[in-house]
Amino acid sequence: MANTFEKLNAVNVNDKTERKNGLTYLSWAWAWAEVKKVDPKATYTIYENADGWNYHTDGRTAWVKTGVTVDGIEHIEYLPVMDYKNKSIPANALTSFDVNKAIQRSLTKACARHGLGLYIYAGEDLPEADNPSATMSDDDKCAEIKRLIEQTNTDTVVYLLSMSKHFKREIQSVDEMKGAELDYGLMRIREKARTK
Repeated sequence: MANTFEKLNAVNVNDKTERKNGLTYLSWAWAWAEVKKVDPKATYTIYENADGWNYHTDGRTAWVKTGVTVDGIEHIEYLPVMDYKNKSIPANALTSFDVNKAIQRSLTKACARHGLGLYIYAGEDLPEADNPSATMSDDDKCAEIKRLIEQTNTDTVVYLLSMSKHFKREIQSVDEMKGAELDYGLMRIREKARTK
């Protein structure tokens, strides 16, 4: 019998997400509904600061702190209050709307710590149960990337430069890529193959 994490982690959330400025967002209302289906007693907490505000600040920027409790286990998420460019908003320019958006996004990420949509934060595009690359070896991922580079007529040098820039290290060949680099690199070349 699957545990709560496994049940939530198996849910495919792709049709409930939207992309903005290179990030994937999951609808907080839908995420909360899915959590409650699995654990009707699930709760969330919006942590206030010592003054009773629903955000925390160092005087320069601000962040929110939320917790989601499922099956008696709480996962806490901290998230900066950001603008539409995903940059921290100066504390003196915050609005209640900005804080509310950050709280909802933070709650969604706390739900992900319980398994729901966790794969979108790991750079994957499908949950493990539906994702063949989740069980692929590094050698198989390298081979798949090379095959898709050829299939999509992608310039290998340009591809490796984009990987080097993303991971802030020089990557001279696909064979040098490891772990998260392979996962991210495979996701990017698959996206390109889907649009061809």
